[in-house]
Amino acid sequence: MTKTFLPSVKEVDTARKWHHIDATGQTLGRLATRVAVLLMGKHKRTYTPHMDCGDFVVVTNTNKIKVTGNKMEEKVYFSHSGYAKGAKETPLKRQFEKDSTKVLELAVKRMLDVNRLRAPRMKRLRLFSGEEHEFAGRFAK
Repeated sequence: MTKTFLPSVKEVDTARKWHHIDATGQTLGRLATRVAVLLMGKHKRTYTPHMDCGDFVVVTNTNKIKVTGNKMEEKVYFSHSGYAKGAKETPLKRQFEKDSTKVLELAVKRMLDVNRLRAPRMKRLRLFSGEEHEFAGRFAK
């Protein structure tokens, strides 16, 4: 009978890798899914649901992401201040022009489970609207 293998926390922390994704011409939802899988660590053999075993992800050119259909005009982000009549609706087009990294960040955040692991996973996600970033030397070629 084989025993279940559980990686140690030290093993997981030392095995984290850096991934670079160029978002030019990629679809928003498919890109967000790929990033969420890397942040969770589901691509690894040592994936454990109750441990944070994901990698670091750097995404560049978020201002060149594409969306399909009429989402650019019809998709709306809803937020509420908590006060009466405090509801705000922001169309995707306006949010994309204002801050394109926020669009991808929300897509990835909403794909992750709502638990204690979500915040540390999101901290390992670095988003840049252009080509320039300070993590260039960290990627394995």
